[in-house]
Amino acid sequence: MVQWPCILKLEGDSELIFLASEQALSSELDGLIFSSSDCLIDGLGQTYQVKSCRPGYTLESRDRMLSLDCVTELIQEHQFAHAEVCLTKIQFTSIAEAINSIVVL
Repeated sequence: MVQWPCILKLEGDSELIFLASEQALSSELDGLIFSSSDCLIDGLGQTYQVKSCRPGYTLESRDRMLSLDCVTELIQEHQFAHAEVCLTKIQFTSIAEAINSIVVL
């Protein structure tokens, strides 16, 4: 079961999309062309593949958990693209805290 909030990592892009709920994901996907390489990361670090189906989409677990260090690195890359925060100051105590920082940072 997906633990919200989540982030959506699009293939080939350092930008992360914060998603507070499944409804937010659905709204985001309505206007987005997504691929099988895109990755939804939940608050526990579990990864999911977003698959298109008619109508809508499904989430398929990739059976891959990301560590806090890995999620922190993704957020550092995201922030580097915006050049707004000193990357060495980006530290978290949990994956959920890291995901929630996308809204705050």
